[in-house]
Amino acid sequence: MTIEIGFTDEQINTQYAPLAALLAHYREHQVLSALDQVQIPMKKRDFTPTDKLKQVLVSILASCATLSEVNSRLKAERHLARVLDWTRFVDQSNLSRTLDVLTLKQIDQLRRGTTDIWRSRGRTKAHDWRGYLWLDFDLSGLPCSLRAEESQKGYFSDKKTRVDASWHVSVSSDTEKLSGQTCLLAIGTPAIACSQPWKEPKLH
Repeated sequence: MTIEIGFTDEQINTQYAPLAALLAHYREHQVLSALDQVQIPMKKRDFTPTDKLKQVLVSILASCATLSEVNSRLKAERHLARVLDWTRFVDQSNLSRTLDVLTLKQIDQLRRGTTDIWRSRGRTKAHDWRGYLWLDFDLSGLPCSLRAEESQKGYFSDKKTRVDASWHVSVSSDTEKLSGQTCLLAIGTPAIACSQPWKEPKLH
């Protein structure tokens, strides 16, 4: 199958053109064939259980945070589905049921299959082991500027802070911090900062 990417007269072909090219590469080199070793006892209607596993993988590559996003993101992507010889993408409920029936034995088969994929395609085996192999997998949340693209108010456990309070480069210039006995903490109101002399608190 030859994949051509370019402008057409149609309004929309697919919004996942880079993913389509990647899946075409996977198909040509049979990268996902390692998943065929997962034996799932389910009836085949329009899709085999292995096809459904592959579609779960495609949903991850398409940035679906959960399977519930498959219907809204991929259900209409028939051109993308055709890259792997599917007429369409499976409904998210069918994908969920496929994952639900996996036993520990089949999960082990799935683990072996994915391990075969990364071992055959990864660059770890060709690494020069005279140096370090750096793995970056820190998924901890970090505060960002309010002006950051697509920034949203978030939650950090055991922390109460403004979204950009920890970033000195993003704190507004009109913010004053406690710096002496004659200053008060002022957020956005520098005019009243230091307006009152500091007094020693009295204890009763």
